[in-house]
Amino acid sequence: MKHTFLLVFLIMTLVSCKQGKKYHDESKVVLDEIVDTTLKGVLGFQEKLNEEFKDPETSPLPDRYRKDFTGLEFFEPDTNYIVKAKFVLTPDALPFLMPTTTERESEETVYGIAYFQLNGVAHQLEVYQNKQLMLEEGFEDYLFLPFTDQTNGQETYAGGRYIDLRIPEGDSLTIDFNKAYNPYCAYNKKYSCPLVPSVNSLDTKVLAGVKDFKKGKGKS
Repeated sequence: MKHTFLLVFLIMTLVSCKQGKKYHDESKVVLDEIVDTTLKGVLGFQEKLNEEFKDPETSPLPDRYRKDFTGLEFFEPDTNYIVKAKFVLTPDALPFLMPTTTERESEETVYGIAYFQLNGVAHQLEVYQNKQLMLEEGFEDYLFLPFTDQTNGQETYAGGRYIDLRIPEGDSLTIDFNKAYNPYCAYNKKYSCPLVPSVNSLDTKVLAGVKDFKKGKGKS
């Protein structure tokens, strides 16, 4: 994936939210020593995302922030935030226009609904598919999961976060909140990022994934 992250179904232009993902210089040696594949996957996600943010060709950061950038802040990896959801498809769902941070609207379809337990409570989230993005190489089976939770505006970005998913083979879907990332507009207002639908608000704290970005400050 190129954004690995486009962020999502977003096609990056000056006003579109590009996907991006990540690396981290020091973790390369560490990753080779990690046996736990789950932990290795999370740290690999963090590493790739940091590398993308450091690279002037892929970073959403304005030069004034990127020149001193050392790394994003993440919550510690936590397997409690990896959930196996029951995934119910919604084949009759009609496309709708999802508002963004600009006047642009993104045509999305609810591909399915994920039902799962998190922090001891039952939750459900809509998972979206963008028909235009499906035509892009590497995104043929891409699904977009935006969500908000009770950390927004405190530990995490006020506008919520995104997770990249792929169409599963069966009726279950693994959601790893350790791989939740911020929309590009959290770093640079030139991007146009989909707003999280109100139905995808989690009534709990998701202490996993990328934290809020403090402009002018990188990870120490």
